[in-house]
Amino acid sequence: MTDNPIRHTNPPALSTPTGYTHVIEVLRGRTVYIAGQVAFDRSGNVVGAGDFKAQTRQVLENLKAALAAAGATFDNVVKVNTYVTDMGQIQTLRELRAEYFGAKPPASTLVQVVRLARPELMIEIEAIAVVP
Repeated sequence: MTDNPIRHTNPPALSTPTGYTHVIEVLRGRTVYIAGQVAFDRSGNVVGAGDFKAQTRQVLENLKAALAAAGATFDNVVKVNTYVTDMGQIQTLRELRAEYFGAKPPASTLVQVVRLARPELMIEIEAIAVVP
């Protein structure tokens, strides 16, 4: 058995994914659920109002901090749900997601929504991770 408790698979019967993995198997470990992270700094102020790239980077940094609190990294993430207010920003999202998730991205769902909890927020990402 491999040391990695997570197996990434892209079945040949499915399309080639862009920035995500079709199937993630958890072989063992502790499951961690992380609430949707938005572009708040530690004081609760919005970072990057009107700037999708700045907000996405802040969201990913917040996710990184939340993962670290559970003893995890982006390598441990098996599933993310991403909510954006403008699907036209998908290329920016893909670039930043690749920077943080690397060569083995998690299973992923991307949804455009009319609005998030506050009108100036443009992106929210929630995650599930597995820690050995």
